Amino acid sequence: MTTEHQLSRRNVLQAGVTSTLAMGSLSRGAEGKQPASERVQVGCIGAAGRAGSLIKTFCKSSQADLVAIADLDQNRLAQGVKSAEDIQGHRPRAESDFRKLIDDPKLDVIVIGTPDHWHAIPTILACQNGKDVYVEKPDGHNIVEGQRMVAAMRKHERIVQMGSQHRSTQRMQSALEFIATGALGRCLTAKAWESTKQGNIGHPPDSDPPQGVDYDMWLGAAPKRPFNRNRFHGRWRWFYDYGTGDLGNDGVHRLDMAIGMLNAALKAQDEPTVGLPHKIAATGGKWYFDDMQEFPDTLQVNYEFVGQPPRLLTYVMRIWAPYHEYGISEGAAVYGDKGYILMSNTDWKAFGPKNELLSQGRGDSHEGPHVKNFLNCVKSREKPYCDLETVGHPASVLCHAGNIAARVGRTLTLDAETESFHDDTEANALRTRPEYRKPWVLPEV
Repeated sequence: MTTEHQLSRRNVLQAGVTSTLAMGSLSRGAEGKQPASERVQVGCIGAAGRAGSLIKTFCKSSQADLVAIADLDQNRLAQGVKSAEDIQGHRPRAESDFRKLIDDPKLDVIVIGTPDHWHAIPTILACQNGKDVYVEKPDGHNIVEGQRMVAAMRKHERIVQMGSQHRSTQRMQSALEFIATGALGRCLTAKAWESTKQGNIGHPPDSDPPQGVDYDMWLGAAPKRPFNRNRFHGRWRWFYDYGTGDLGNDGVHRLDMAIGMLNAALKAQDEPTVGLPHKIAATGGKWYFDDMQEFPDTLQVNYEFVGQPPRLLTYVMRIWAPYHEYGISEGAAVYGDKGYILMSNTDWKAFGPKNELLSQGRGDSHEGPHVKNFLNCVKSREKPYCDLETVGHPASVLCHAGNIAARVGRTLTLDAETESFHDDTEANALRTRPEYRKPWVLPEV
């Protein structure tokens, strides 16, 4: 994308905000859409799973046109294109190679709904090509990838929203407003947990890839391995080469909920907020399932944050449990000396010293408000609710550091400036891949 195109397109989008606010409903086009000149032109990498949901949400937005979809699975690509056409009334272009979207000067935004190991490279390339990015969580496959993504975002002055959609929900916003009143008192500890039961994925044999799949490209930077259906759609997240386990899959939401609420409580007391933890200790492993999964099915991670006094965040994972904690399958809590608050995917409740209900709120976790916040920020150039640098990447580092602590089996000391571990060669080696398989080398920024 040329500089001239970036500036002219940005001016059009920013002018669109003013005209829309001034003219209200009169400025909208057919079926509630804004005029074509004001709509953000979107390309989506991925066509099913999280990408499939995002395709529908962007197509329904009054602010956007989904004009292209890329997927290396031709069956999924066809499904995604049809879904988009059914909603928005026109058919997006279909591509098998995501780089054709990156290089398209007509696109303003790239949406990335791929497996974790395919988050960083498209994000960095999109930023380098003058595009804003909505990327699913966690930000990258490892810490170094996330750092490189943030560097590209900074250098090229891009808007990058990570897909932790709870940040934009009425549920989260109302909870933060309540916490800001100081009703919880002084808060020292927080907790996040996962107890949603997962299944045993077994030990299926290797096989040929499905027809219509570019399997070599699906592997990307990961080592070359025979195809196995467990190491593919839906189950890739349980393997070191591609995913970040359930800590990075679901835990990233819960940890970020806890951090967001804890920092709101600290602000209410005029105390310094927490950033990245100083110490990370983890215990757990494959204690329950006899299957191909590599990441723990049972895990507890303690994150200690520097302060006077320190703060403690505990993460607990039991993905074999048929019951819930506090009646919440996956949630977050913050504990103060006047009360505590519990956050689920559908509501929050705050309790006083005698467990009396102080306040409560509701709201689901659909990404609609998150996409709206992102598109608003594409036009205004303000930071989105889950800005990659200040919110998304720190939450992702918690997940990566917790997984690394579990793998090495000892307490780690994290340098928040470099996001590396003090005097621990083994742990630092896990901050990135041993090798990026060519040609999918992590771009320099």
